[in-house]
Parts: sequence; structure tokens; C-alpha cells
Amino acid sequence: MSQDINVLALVKGKERYVFLFDDNNRAQTLRMLGRYASNPELSFTWYDAAVLSQKVRQTAEHDSVKSSRFDLPLPTDNQEGGEAAA
Repeated sequence: MSQDINVLALVKGKERYVFLFDDNNRAQTLRMLGRYASNPELSFTWYDAAVLSQKVRQTAEHDSVKSSRFDLPLPTDNQEGGEAAA
């Protein structure tokens, strides 16, 4: 599990929306996007929520690829002497 803090920001006119989240509160962030989109007093729309939620999910995919990349053996790990296979 990563200790990284992810940052998403959206600027709409004079309003600024900044979301900070880590692996432990990714789902909470997605719910917050929906609450903001359903608030008629904000300029934050369902389209904004959809775009930002896609970014939240992409950070999860990126984190899982990054961590699994180091867990899996490389094809060259089975070769002796560090020479590439022909």
C-alpha cells in the first residue's frame, strides 16, 4: 500500500476545487465528488464529477501497475550472466 497523497484540482471561474486523497480514502473521495455535483449552489457539475472520478480510478490503476511491476519477476531474471535471449 502506498503512502502517496494524490491531488486533483479543478478551477471553475472563481471557485477552486482541490481534492487530496490516498489509497485508504479513494472511495470517500468518489462519494464527495457526487455530493458536490448534486449541490446546486456550486458550479461543480456531474460532468466534472465524472471526469475527476475517472482520474481517481486511473490513479488506482497506476498504483497497482506500479506496485505489481516490482513484485513480478522480469523475463531476464531467469537468464544467467545478464545476456538477452535470442
